[in-house]
Amino acid sequence: MTSTLFTRRSLAAIAAALAAMTLGGLTPAHAQQRVIRIIVPFGTGAVQDTVARAFNSELGAALDASVIVENRAGAGGTVGAAVAAKAPADGNTLVLAAASHNIAAFLYSKLSYDPLKDFVGVANVGNAGYVLAVASGMNVSNTADFIKEVKANPGKYNYASAGNGSATHLAMASFLAKAGLQMTHIPTKSTGEAVNEVLAGRVQAVISSSIGVMGFQDDARMKLLASTGQTRSPFLPKLPTVAESGLPGYAFDSWIGLLAPAGTPKAEVERLNAAANKVLADPAIQERFKRLGVEPRSQSAGDFQKLLRADWDAMGVVVKSSGAKID
Repeated sequence: MTSTLFTRRSLAAIAAALAAMTLGGLTPAHAQQRVIRIIVPFGTGAVQDTVARAFNSELGAALDASVIVENRAGAGGTVGAAVAAKAPADGNTLVLAAASHNIAAFLYSKLSYDPLKDFVGVANVGNAGYVLAVASGMNVSNTADFIKEVKANPGKYNYASAGNGSATHLAMASFLAKAGLQMTHIPTKSTGEAVNEVLAGRVQAVISSSIGVMGFQDDARMKLLASTGQTRSPFLPKLPTVAESGLPGYAFDSWIGLLAPAGTPKAEVERLNAAANKVLADPAIQERFKRLGVEPRSQSAGDFQKLLRADWDAMGVVVKSSGAKID
């Protein structure tokens, strides 16, 4: 009898203690942990996806939270961005965006969100470069040769991209517009597929993310002609830029950064920014990024917002010059 009464009293005491903890906000640790999701608006294996997974665990540790990566691919990144734009502005939903984020505003005639007004910059985490590559069958050795060959044969050659409206599409479209060239666009489902089309000789050219072609530097099926940034790529230092090797004034690369829904409290944005910058200062994380062909970056949230504004203006020019449009 005494034992049974003690047991009942003990259970009641435990239940009361747990109830008090819950009411006081002191729930057990596993129930307390905050969950933050990083939406990646592209599929598994895309540059943003590999970058997000290269630092999400460490970001979670810095924030005392669980940071998960959620792929929401479709329509050139606009599906995932739309999900993030409509999420509560509490810092628990972020999107890892890149140049395609601002490109969408000028490419699509209708969007359910405004890429600039509906988001706030949280942290610039890196910069991704691109490379102009051609199939060996073109028999050209540099950008100037490539321009000369294509100009002499308008419409004869084609180029692949990761899809209509992708950064790889716009990078080549703006290149062709600036050089006054005509090539047929062959959209595929991913950068890897576009590169494979060139390797197979079915397509003559591609502008790919650096990581997409770095492994083919010594492959006889493909020749890397130039990097597209304003300066040479640290991952391919011997490769000249497009500007210095045949098309002065041309440059295309992409920021990669975390955005939050507009209206997210400034204090929360600053907290997320500080955590991201802390993680990016880790040499191990920097090395992971470099293996992905991404230069790690750290910026204040305010400076990143200024970059987004400048990029918005630049991408408007790129899309207009390419003539690309998606209804």
